[in-house]
Amino acid sequence: MGRHQRAETGGLVSFILCAIIGVGGMDVYLRYAPAIWQLTQRRFIVCSGLVAACAVFSFLIGYMSHSRSLTLKRGWWTPLRRVFESVALSVVYAATTFLSSFALLSAMNQIMGGTIFAGYMSSVCAGFCGIVGYMTFVQARMMNAKTLASLLPFFVISGVCTAGLTTDDPYWYHNNFSQLGDRTTFAATMFNSTLMLAGVCVIIVSYFAVSELVTTERLMRLRHDHTREDPNRGYDIAHFMARIIVLTALLTLSGLAFIGIGAFRYTPHYLMHNICAKGLPFIMLALFLALPWLAPRLSRVTMVISDLAALLCAGFWVNMMLGHNTLTNVEALAGMMFLGWFIVFSRQIAAIEADRVATQLVQAQALGNGHQQEPLPESRISSDR
Repeated sequence: MGRHQRAETGGLVSFILCAIIGVGGMDVYLRYAPAIWQLTQRRFIVCSGLVAACAVFSFLIGYMSHSRSLTLKRGWWTPLRRVFESVALSVVYAATTFLSSFALLSAMNQIMGGTIFAGYMSSVCAGFCGIVGYMTFVQARMMNAKTLASLLPFFVISGVCTAGLTTDDPYWYHNNFSQLGDRTTFAATMFNSTLMLAGVCVIIVSYFAVSELVTTERLMRLRHDHTREDPNRGYDIAHFMARIIVLTALLTLSGLAFIGIGAFRYTPHYLMHNICAKGLPFIMLALFLALPWLAPRLSRVTMVISDLAALLCAGFWVNMMLGHNTLTNVEALAGMMFLGWFIVFSRQIAAIEADRVATQLVQAQALGNGHQQEPLPESRISSDR
């Protein structure tokens, strides 16, 4: 069997095992959990937790089982870095599956009614665990940067929508999003947790994006440097490392701002909350406007779109200051713009990565190295790396 067929076959095995774990775990919980943990939302939390656990284990098995980096041939740093990358990716999948499954459970409960839906919890949990186990295993074996970048909006939308639907304050949107998370209720906890997980995922995806930019630039340098022995040979892009440092700092700060907004509720920590909430737009503006300098290998269309996003956010803010809009709408627009921009940015980096791998493969074949013992160049995020 080829790589794709092995991935699909492994996904089917993962589906069966995860479904068994889901139905068994949920059945044991419903039978022996105390009454206080039999509340509807807590049942959903446990079910979503089982789904997330199955996603993590299925992903790690699929992602690390064929990795060539988990040896000491290249020193201790390579396997350590690979383990860190695997755990970081599993965090993204855990967040996505937990919040998405919780949102689906809430929607199904409202459609069917709590009394009827309670009788299907074990079966639904088994189905969710099986589907997630199948998807994560296949994606782990066929992992690429575009897949990773596409996961971000799912759990952010799921978490925010679930928080908005379950809050006991139906008029929160008349003020701002901070009011939705400014309580100790379940909805507020869900909203704040979503923001913190989004920040963590932004930092993780940024790590892979920046790593690919550095890898691509080094290969471009070697391609244009025929001697390859000159230690003074610089990067093709002037001040490349300075640009990468600034880009890494801005992306990391944006992720930390999301984490801070969720970690520091407005009422007890209004100063830290405002620093993170009001600082994020300035970070976004710097990223949008400085993108041609920070990442010049991106397409010009991406840079134009970044400038248009900055102008649109500025226009909405001016409209709000004139009293024609609400802060909630401006915050929602800014959040969606940043996440949308970040997905486009990540997919652009993924496209650069794919082009690099394809170019290296063609060059290796042209040099007669198609049958070499050393593996051909691969994506940094590939499971076989």
